[in-house]
Amino acid sequence: MNLKFSAEVIYWRGPAPFYFVPVPEAQSAKIKAEASRLTYGWGVIPVTVKIGKTEFTTSLFPKNGLYMVPVKNAVRFAEDLEVDDLVSISLKFG
Repeated sequence: MNLKFSAEVIYWRGPAPFYFVPVPEAQSAKIKAEASRLTYGWGVIPVTVKIGKTEFTTSLFPKNGLYMVPVKNAVRFAEDLEVDDLVSISLKFG
């Protein structure tokens, strides 16, 4: 399964600061429908993400009915991303 969408970068301050892009509701519903097949436990789902010219692996996290794409600092710096920037994302599962 592959998905594409655009959404804004958000900031979450927990024990350490993190940047995420929330997966929109329609795409999150598609992921949720396949979650039991895709997850390796705890509800997280491994993916390959492409933002701009940068491709990286990470895991989606479920939060409030949506999935969140963690954006590593190396990716943020390479793609010059800040909070509230609209980004286009490609997700590859499996």
